[in-house]
Amino acid sequence: MLKPPSDEPLKGTTADDTKLLDFTDVDIRLPLFVYVSREKRPGYDHNKKAGAMNALVRASAIMSNGPFILNLDCDHYIYNSQAMREGMCFMMDRGGDRICYVQFPQRFEGIDPSDRYANNNTVFFDVNMRALDGLQGPVYVGTGCLFRRIALYGFDPPRSKEHPGCCSCCFARRKRVVSSIPEEHQALRMGDDDDDMNMSFFPKKFGNSNFLIDSIPVAEYQGRPLADHPAVKYGRKPGALTIPRELLDASTVAEAISVISCWYEDKTEWGQRVGWIYGSVTEDVVTGYRMHNRGWKSVYCVTKRDAFRGTAPINLTDRLHQVLRWATGSVEIFFSRNNAIFASSKMKFLQRIAYLNVGIYPFTSIFLIVYCFLPALSLFSGQFIVQSLNVTFLVYLLLITLTLCMLAILEIRWSGIELEEWWRNEQFWLIGGTSAHLAAVLQGLLKVIAGIEISFTLTSKSAGEDEDDEFADLYIVKWTSLMIPPITIMMTNLIAIAVGVSRTIYSTLPQWSRLLGGVFFSFWVLVHLYPFAKGLMGRRGRTPTIVFVWSGLIAITISLLWVAINPPSNSTEIGGSFQFP
Repeated sequence: MLKPPSDEPLKGTTADDTKLLDFTDVDIRLPLFVYVSREKRPGYDHNKKAGAMNALVRASAIMSNGPFILNLDCDHYIYNSQAMREGMCFMMDRGGDRICYVQFPQRFEGIDPSDRYANNNTVFFDVNMRALDGLQGPVYVGTGCLFRRIALYGFDPPRSKEHPGCCSCCFARRKRVVSSIPEEHQALRMGDDDDDMNMSFFPKKFGNSNFLIDSIPVAEYQGRPLADHPAVKYGRKPGALTIPRELLDASTVAEAISVISCWYEDKTEWGQRVGWIYGSVTEDVVTGYRMHNRGWKSVYCVTKRDAFRGTAPINLTDRLHQVLRWATGSVEIFFSRNNAIFASSKMKFLQRIAYLNVGIYPFTSIFLIVYCFLPALSLFSGQFIVQSLNVTFLVYLLLITLTLCMLAILEIRWSGIELEEWWRNEQFWLIGGTSAHLAAVLQGLLKVIAGIEISFTLTSKSAGEDEDDEFADLYIVKWTSLMIPPITIMMTNLIAIAVGVSRTIYSTLPQWSRLLGGVFFSFWVLVHLYPFAKGLMGRRGRTPTIVFVWSGLIAITISLLWVAINPPSNSTEIGGSFQFP
């Protein structure tokens, strides 16, 4: 049978003729390693990653029942062996029993030096997540996270508080409604003693496994802070975890196999209120939201040496599909009961705003599309965005520009990120907003209105065919329909600039102020889309020269055609005596 590691250190052997290394002073104990392959059958929804994580939670509860669970994706590995200890220090410190998880930042390898498509997400991990750490805690991002097992089981935290905020009247009414709900439908509560934990409804919530049900109070007790201070009233006694573990016999292993079967979750609350939550592409955000909604707190832990490292897609198409999946999950959250508008009073007001932004940000793509086409339309029509460049508009534009610059400087100085990283994030925000975010909004509306289920493409992290070039995958151009909106925006703005310049040059009364204003905003849009255009060209030198020649000829032809169709007032000639037929 499987033998758990002993509690006493186990030293290695000395070096001899067959063993070159001396392990006499090295603890050679290995943790209990179990590979779990859950059952899948036709007719049963395996719920993708969320279903796999719930199966692992149940199996580990029976076989080891550790109070803390580390979640890593398959493309991540441990880079700092002390990271788990630092995470557990937060949870086992005084007051740490209210922390549901410790989130570590994601760090990646194999990304091109310029980080063309903002794969490092430094603005998100080093600015947004650190800012959320001052509220109720960072969101769960799906990997690199240390969980408290009892929080995954759907329990309320000890000594939970309510934060009515500016809508206390609404939340007060909600509190009276919740009190009338039957106990089996309310959130599970942890008492200060094991006897206070009502286990009568556990089979309805966790299933009919007695092994699993009996492990719940044990995991709750083992995760308590150490009772080494008078302020810790209901802590864990010193030495309580030094009891030797029993061997895993055949009945225990059989029970672990039973709880990962495809039928075990039937008529239980797994995936609904217990474990990872089902029903969303971004189950990680929903799972973290449910914990914060019950009053739990989370912590953002940035270690001196990176805790974990992984890989990220550096190909443009794969990156857009990744952003599409995230944005689609956010749209699903917005149209579901997991919308932060319906959060309980146990969630802080600013934390509610942060989660509300998670569901709303894909809809900003509509305004980004309008902004990207507006300068081109002004150049085509010959009318500036505003009727006249008066002092009021210029002051308003100056104030907005200065505010955005001050905000950028504050983010850069406070977080310590570089200016280039911030600028790459701004560029890809526009690229993703005009492509993947817009597609996510359309898919979400189709699901809500027509009931069409959303399918997504798994992110490919395979390397390119060129083994000599580490970043060969960066130059591979794989067509996807997500590229159509950004390409349309680029072509429209380029043609609009050509049309605007031609009209102004051949006009009897050139209005250079309107031209410069329209060209500036169109150029600003094109600068943001530069990484996208560079990705379309593939490897430098492989794009045929004829492509650039034809692009220039087409742009000139369209600009001349526009001037001929809509010539300047009181002028029908182009270039002196030459007349366009």
